Amino acid sequence: MARVLVTRALPDGGLDPLVEAGHELMGPPVDDEPLTPRELAERAAQVDGIVCVLTDRIDETVLRAGSPRLKVVADVAVGYDNIDVACASELDIAVCNTPGVLDETTADLAFFLVLAAARRTSDAEADLREGRWHGFRMNRFLGQDVHGAILGVVGFGRIGQAVARRAAGFGMEVIHHTRTDTGIVGWQPDLDELLRASDVVTLHVPLTPETTGLVDARRLSLMKPTAVIVNTARGPVVDEEALAVALEEGRIFGAGIDVYEREPEVHPRLLTAPHTVLLPHIGSASEATRRRMAQLACSGVVAALAGERPRNLVTG
Repeated sequence: MARVLVTRALPDGGLDPLVEAGHELMGPPVDDEPLTPRELAERAAQVDGIVCVLTDRIDETVLRAGSPRLKVVADVAVGYDNIDVACASELDIAVCNTPGVLDETTADLAFFLVLAAARRTSDAEADLREGRWHGFRMNRFLGQDVHGAILGVVGFGRIGQAVARRAAGFGMEVIHHTRTDTGIVGWQPDLDELLRASDVVTLHVPLTPETTGLVDARRLSLMKPTAVIVNTARGPVVDEEALAVALEEGRIFGAGIDVYEREPEVHPRLLTAPHTVLLPHIGSASEATRRRMAQLACSGVVAALAGERPRNLVTG
């Protein structure tokens, strides 16, 4: 039996693999508040494994505090930019994530944001709820058509391709950008050209030094004034202030955003920008998907602690 730190509350059934393996659980906190960096380091020294979420910074300090006892860290997320993977590899600590589990659920939300931002549903609902709607008007809440539009997908992994499949049902023309040729119809080698051509842009890239600030003021200026941008990838991929300015000045039409540069903080100008649909990082938030994510992360911990190679291994 090993001891495993669970940093945050997980959906019912999510911890089943750890429980069934007979491991001792430390946490999650009763109040589900995030642990401080100091608390993470202190607890890391007392456990053999960690199950964390993407807002937990599992940095070199935490990993070295846990070494040599700590054997595995599993992130209940696909992205793992919150973990110092190089340090973990140096210390022979396995790192696991949850690939393939949340693709369709996140794609559902991304396409919802495409529709909601293009059709101004947040603006319309706010007016209705706040008593500003006084009946049908031909020129109120006019949005942009989604059917038949050009969808530009930036990053064409599992989630990006899942969004493209949804777009096909709306008769959209899909183009996509990746660093290397996918061999799939619609590949655009030049991101700037994709931005110029697209009516809707949806982002599905991991957060890396190369993708941080990928969509900045210059690239936003390339987009059509009728265009919509959607981000369900990682917040720092988009310059939030530049996006807010582009929306305020009418240089793009709308935005659907689920992730932010400094979560849970949202840039104040983005909160008041026109034609925006803002969600609190719920891309994978269905009961079934979040449960499967937790179970996959915990299964990775069980395998690593048993001396096996986890099927969701990132490094180790």
